[in-house]
Amino acid sequence: MIAMDSPFRYGKLAEGTSFVNRVEEKRMLKQNLSSGINTMLVSPRRWGKSSLVKEAMRELIYEKQDIRVCYIDAFSINSEEEFYNTFAREVVKATDNKWEAWVSTAKEYLKSLSPKISIGPDPMVDFYIDLEVRSLKENDRDLLNLPEKIAHDKGIKIIVCIDEFQNLAGLKGYDMLERKMRSVWQMQQNVTYCLYGSKRHMMVEIFNSSSKPFYRFGQLLFLPKIEEYEWVQFIMNSFKKTDKEISEELTMQLVGIADSHSWYVQQLAYFTWNLTERYTTTDILQTAVRQIIDTNLPLFQSECESLTPTQLNLLEALSNGEKAFTSVAVMSKYNLGTPQNVTKNKLILQKRDIIDKTPEGFTFLDPIFKLWFETEYISGY
Repeated sequence: MIAMDSPFRYGKLAEGTSFVNRVEEKRMLKQNLSSGINTMLVSPRRWGKSSLVKEAMRELIYEKQDIRVCYIDAFSINSEEEFYNTFAREVVKATDNKWEAWVSTAKEYLKSLSPKISIGPDPMVDFYIDLEVRSLKENDRDLLNLPEKIAHDKGIKIIVCIDEFQNLAGLKGYDMLERKMRSVWQMQQNVTYCLYGSKRHMMVEIFNSSSKPFYRFGQLLFLPKIEEYEWVQFIMNSFKKTDKEISEELTMQLVGIADSHSWYVQQLAYFTWNLTERYTTTDILQTAVRQIIDTNLPLFQSECESLTPTQLNLLEALSNGEKAFTSVAVMSKYNLGTPQNVTKNKLILQKRDIIDKTPEGFTFLDPIFKLWFETEYISGY
């Protein structure tokens, strides 16, 4: 019997048939960016931002032949110089699909920055640009205007997509870099920016604070969870296409356990599909839930080990439905310390992406962590 590939994907970008159709979000993103409206996209980690941007841009490139897309991942950028080198390399690579053209473009448009170009065994992957630090300081604004120069000369439009943009705020000298980016980018006519990130409080501070350079730089969008009915339809159809069957009731349970969280819905569906030979049962789903907890257990344990007793107590209070954390009764019952401690711990837990503040109050960001914390961790310590 030939083993079938799972229709569910996690840990990688969801593309093609594994991408759950965010029709409205894709439409809005394509409309904004093709119309020259800078767009800032915000959602917690692993909600599918990167997949959405890639899928929307893939469709847009197919529909509009004059558009080029540049992708930059700011997650691992550790210095301003590294950002500039990455920016230059990815902009140059976005303008053509041949490495020989990249070399020519880099030499033509970056000559004032004395670029050192290196090419590895596979030029399509191993292509690097190293800019002289002294030249960078003297020509940084010209470099930030690089996509506009190339787009103007080639008669194209360039969309620059920067993932985990808020990480740049941690770079030494970011305040000056932020002002330079805004002053240069706002004048460009042929380049549009899609800046997205998972640290909600940081992204809101960067783009929604009137004291910050990027205030009103474009449209700020908060990515919602995929609706339950879309997940249910996607999962049931995916099972059916691979000659397996899962009932609507069990599918709704699966989506509910994962709380419509894109990463965990795909992961739990993957485990459930893998355990199913023909028909999914309640026992199979329960086994899959055990698998998803066990798979993530080392991460959850490490997370809790790094928290203080009062921070763990605050999570216990939250899991029990408490809302008035600074009331005398709640602080006493859960040993939360002083009101100042509660305020500080809430901020720390938010910054670490463990909890989030919503209009309804605080909530756990990770549904499987929440499930494990409530059913196993609290009872065991």
